Amino acid sequence: MSEKDMAETQNTNGATGEAMVDVRSVSRVFQRGRTPVPVLKDLSLRMANGEFLALMGPSGSGKSTLLNLIAGLDRPTGGEVIVGGSPIHSLSERKLAGWRARNIGFVFQFSNLLGALNAERNVAVPLLLTSFSARERRRRVEIALEIVGLSDRSKHRPRELSGGEQQRVGIARALVNDPALLVCDEPTGDLDRATSGEILDLLVALNRDQGKTVLMVTHDPEAAERASRILHLVDGQLADCGHEGTIVLPAHEPAGAAV
Repeated sequence: MSEKDMAETQNTNGATGEAMVDVRSVSRVFQRGRTPVPVLKDLSLRMANGEFLALMGPSGSGKSTLLNLIAGLDRPTGGEVIVGGSPIHSLSERKLAGWRARNIGFVFQFSNLLGALNAERNVAVPLLLTSFSARERRRRVEIALEIVGLSDRSKHRPRELSGGEQQRVGIARALVNDPALLVCDEPTGDLDRATSGEILDLLVALNRDQGKTVLMVTHDPEAAERASRILHLVDGQLADCGHEGTIVLPAHEPAGAAV
């Protein structure tokens, strides 16, 4: 399987322009002792297949909560979450775990690599629970490392890699199962400006050239500018945020809603 093969055989669930993510009137309420704490309030979101969406908002606004709902790591208190045509809010825990393994690639602020393993073995970790042959696993790892530009660093352990290289290994690990959706939680938050630019260039290329749908949470306006669309969490709801930084509240929001 070549780099081109991976792009052509990705688990897409419909042509570009169709909904990859369909969040319908979702709420998420946490309990603080006996006190309910609403984080997301009747929130709806549609994200097209092949889109690169940046999600912004202050700390505690619910960005990671929404990301976790879409990635199948959490369940809504109310509403529906449909990703790639699957109603993941209603799947059993066993089916949800299998769905995540097939459809979601996770990229976090910290690469969370296993220090005792070299790059290729870290990338191979998500394949351990699959039915792929050892040969197919090796081929997928080679392709993923080639895509992120680290074929020549495959035998190096994390301590022998720069911060940017470690994050690239983390992205290769997210790609190795050829997921339909990459969810990225502050993927450049622990990197310097130059290295952040390199990682963002890679995410843009994965979206443009590999057809990956990318959902990125970020505090960085410059990082968000790389996305094709920016949304901002405001008081538990989503608002459009143009590339000039103007926030446009949903039509049903009260005019005086706090930003």
